[in-house]
Amino acid sequence: MLTLEILPVPILLLAYLALCTAWWAFEFYVGRRQAACVRRHREQVPAAFAASVTLEDHRRSADYTGDRLRLDAFASAADLAITFVALLWALDAVTGLVSGWMAPSIGRSLVILGILGLGSSLVSLPLAAARDLGLEQRYGFNRKTPGLFIRDRLKGMLLTALIGGPLAAGILWALRDLKGPWWIYTWAALTVLMLAAPTVYVRLVAPWFNRFTPLDGDLAARLEALLARCGFRSDGLFEMDASRRSSRGNAFFVGFGPTKRIVLFDTLLAKHAPDEIEAIVAHELGHFKHRHTLTGALRSIVTLFAMLAVVGWLCRQPWLLSGFGMRHADPALGLLLGFMLASAASPVLGLFGRAISRRHEFQADDFARSMVGAAPMVSALTRLARDNASTLTPDPLFSLVHDTHPPVPVRVAHLLA
Repeated sequence: MLTLEILPVPILLLAYLALCTAWWAFEFYVGRRQAACVRRHREQVPAAFAASVTLEDHRRSADYTGDRLRLDAFASAADLAITFVALLWALDAVTGLVSGWMAPSIGRSLVILGILGLGSSLVSLPLAAARDLGLEQRYGFNRKTPGLFIRDRLKGMLLTALIGGPLAAGILWALRDLKGPWWIYTWAALTVLMLAAPTVYVRLVAPWFNRFTPLDGDLAARLEALLARCGFRSDGLFEMDASRRSSRGNAFFVGFGPTKRIVLFDTLLAKHAPDEIEAIVAHELGHFKHRHTLTGALRSIVTLFAMLAVVGWLCRQPWLLSGFGMRHADPALGLLLGFMLASAASPVLGLFGRAISRRHEFQADDFARSMVGAAPMVSALTRLARDNASTLTPDPLFSLVHDTHPPVPVRVAHLLA
């Protein structure tokens, strides 16, 4: 009689590590293509930008892009090594250590997650410092002092504990005590939190890090007139003191319904002319006009449903822990491995998500052009690219894999078409 042979215990572990390595190798190849492309065009400004970007600025952008790619490649290799260490040793070792002095409980699971989370934060600290206090400092973007950098990291860890701790406890309780498909109740609760998060963030979390001041004066009146023409109601226009941490300029809208807020970085206000700021705000209004924020939220909700469905099934499988070669057991370990397996398709799904995002950017650009004309938007994009040292000569494959926004030259050509 034909029987099904049981595969060796660590086969799932080996397959997962092979998948991680394959994706890392692909991203390394794409990054090398980008570096070569930028280096090849370093000595000549693209013709469309010859009148607005100097050769010195173009070279600076190329050098910054190359240095950032090298740091990203090192960070990616470090992440892969950490994944190997975590799966081959750390997850099982921490679970065994905590299980030796705590009885099975939600508290024990939270301690395991806390130790692993703290270890991850500490391991990522040197690379974060190299990026903010090294690379960004060298090119004049970083304005954080070492003290502010450490305070921000500590605040982030505290917020993770305050928010992530109760969330993890709720998921572990649902996994242990709820009958039937526990993950559906978890999905419903997380969906409510996801929809409330933008409003909570801008009112309670963001003020921990930045100061928000109502915008006034002629610019505020100009932007209010734009909002009225677009039929957009907001909870106010605000200036954020982003210059405490970075010289980069940006703007964002946050919230749903009557709680929507428009936030402009003080660095953006300092570097851009009023018509450029109006064009940037019109672009953001285009995202709301086309319901990009709403459809993005719906995609996230559907994705979360699918992921939790997979995790819910995996956590009930007796082969999950043994398939990763784990000798100790705890619901926290099952959840972690379940989420890791369920996320295995994320890199490929991310390609589709970024393609949708790029399409949305074109639609928002079209809306801005219809409201304020093409010239202010082109000027704003060019200034943002120059001030942020964004390359004007990206590799097409790199953009396809990594970019959520089309490259500036492509956006400018689209606006002028």
